[in-house]
Amino acid sequence: MRKFGISLALTLAAAVAMAQDPAMKMKTYASSSDVAAMIAKAKAERKPDQAVFAQPIVQLAPYNASLEYRGTVGPAAVHETEAEIFYVVDGSGTMVTGGKLVNEKRNNAANLGGTGIEGGSSQMVSKGDFIIVPEKVPHWFSTINGALVLMSLHVPHPVGH
Repeated sequence: MRKFGISLALTLAAAVAMAQDPAMKMKTYASSSDVAAMIAKAKAERKPDQAVFAQPIVQLAPYNASLEYRGTVGPAAVHETEAEIFYVVDGSGTMVTGGKLVNEKRNNAANLGGTGIEGGSSQMVSKGDFIIVPEKVPHWFSTINGALVLMSLHVPHPVGH
């Protein structure tokens, strides 16, 4: 009984915390028509010089799956505390992983950016492909053939991993 009471208290505390913090949104379902509408929105609203138009698909803190509509080549990235999983929804391009960021700069406390990658491995990707990029690994879409539509999921790793 004591375990039940502790579990209930922790569950209620987490629910209250999520309700009070607007950054910890929860959306656990998106239909295929929702995703299709997101793609149409991205096509309509992405600026010609905007490399990536990203929108959240589902969210359950600390996890977020986003739809990324890439119309042009954008910056390279390194996520120091998160792995990233990509699913190619539509289109094709070339993904480079590994190597070293070119013109490396710190974007924020946990992410680095650059204008490209030197010395990485290239992989053609197209509709239906999955890619996992471990944390601390540079990654970059070096070519985009028309448009590349991706589902991107950042997977945080606990401290000490």
